[in-house]
Amino acid sequence: MTFAPSSLTIRPALDSEAAAIGQLTESAFLVGPYGHLPVSAERRAFSLDAAGRAASGTLLVALNEDGALVGTASVLRAGTPYARRASAGEAEIRLLAVAPEARGAGIGDALMRASLEVALEWGATALVLDTGELNLTAQRLYERLGFEREAVIDGTGRAASLVVYRYPLQQSPDEVLVRLIHDDEVDAVASLSERAYSHDYTLNDSYRASIVDVAGRAAEHQVWVAVDTQTGALLGTVSTPRDGATMTDLAQPGEMDFRLLAVSPDARRRGLGELLSRHVLLLGRLRQVSQVVMNSGPEMLGAHKLYAQVGFDRLLDREPVMTFPNGNQLKLLSFGYALTA
Repeated sequence: MTFAPSSLTIRPALDSEAAAIGQLTESAFLVGPYGHLPVSAERRAFSLDAAGRAASGTLLVALNEDGALVGTASVLRAGTPYARRASAGEAEIRLLAVAPEARGAGIGDALMRASLEVALEWGATALVLDTGELNLTAQRLYERLGFEREAVIDGTGRAASLVVYRYPLQQSPDEVLVRLIHDDEVDAVASLSERAYSHDYTLNDSYRASIVDVAGRAAEHQVWVAVDTQTGALLGTVSTPRDGATMTDLAQPGEMDFRLLAVSPDARRRGLGELLSRHVLLLGRLRQVSQVVMNSGPEMLGAHKLYAQVGFDRLLDREPVMTFPNGNQLKLLSFGYALTA
């Protein structure tokens, strides 16, 4: 995964990077607002235990254009040893650290956005964190990103007071969760997608083959599923590209496209199409794209109504014409949703 700035690469840490990550974490916190305070043995062990944090979720690293390690963040699952704020179903971020010499370049912002996407992929209901009350720089970052300030937990003795923040990730957490597809769900999602499209439209062989190629899409892109929280049933799906990539020729630089939004015929009228559309828009905001775009067939009137309801506009000057081997032509409709900073 790659996030802005363009010279920065963010990815999961390698085992061989554990020692360097621990050293970076220590050096970053020494120049922070609490760097003058004594560090307990427990805190130091936590900072150095990069492998333990990786085993509790995803340990991210940020690399500059020369491949040097300049930042890190730990995204932890609730109930794991180092998570302390996350409730069941939530994810937690701890030890966001940027190398002292690399501050001011947007690395913390990029790591936070990457952490939010990791939690989104898990299907977490929210990403939570706490930070020291004196850490005003971090608080400004979290609030700028849209985190909600929840509480201040008073410290005791020499311990600092902590400010707790939460970023909600699910639009309907009590009923439906959206997350990445699991490996054992590929066939079920292919069946769901085919039933959804064939329920409303006549499919030619090539389009049907594209719809059911869920394994191919999941290998290259992101296949999301909407899951009923009570029954575990798969209700819908949509596919997006990995950050920095595209799925169609429609997307221009700085834009994100998506494809093959489908809702199971027996799960209609639950607002799932809108929920999946807004999930895609959330992903676009996290990636700071200028616009989310997609194509739709001219006969897909129900989809057109949905996109208009969500707030998409027609891109009349960007509607391609497909020519088939038999000479027939089909003009695709194009839609876009402009995102503001």
